[in-house]
Amino acid sequence: MSASIKQPLKPLIREGRPADATLITQFNMLLAQQTETRQLDPQRVQAGVEALLADPAKGTYYVAEHEGRPIGQLLITTEWSDWRNGWFWWIQSLFVHDEFRGQGVFRALYAHIEQKAVVLPDICGIRLYVEANNESARTTYERLGMKMTSYRLYEVDFITGAPPGSKT
Repeated sequence: MSASIKQPLKPLIREGRPADATLITQFNMLLAQQTETRQLDPQRVQAGVEALLADPAKGTYYVAEHEGRPIGQLLITTEWSDWRNGWFWWIQSLFVHDEFRGQGVFRALYAHIEQKAVVLPDICGIRLYVEANNESARTTYERLGMKMTSYRLYEVDFITGAPPGSKT
């Protein structure tokens, strides 16, 4: 087998727990650096991860493991849709360790949450946002059946004070 061909993995997917806070913080720091070339404040990220893990109303992390090693994660947060009378699950903080990319780790994470969502009558859909120039990610999401919407994302960031789209 060629070194460039990667075999699909079947990682174990589990909910994140308080003991994962440092790992999830590290993954989030790498995610911000790799996708947005942003250096986040590690203490702020750690505190945010710990707060979420302590309060299920804030969201749920899912961790992918291979041979006992954490290799990826995603976070589900919720948004109420009055138009649909249901909850959207938002995928956030999606990270797959470099060494395991292209081996179906995100596909396994996505399948796990999709299977949970479709049996809950008050979940109306799954959403995520992606960096505009991340063609590889967009292709991956489309292969899973996700569709690009006509919405654009606007924000005011009270933490950094930076205009939307800046790399601070």
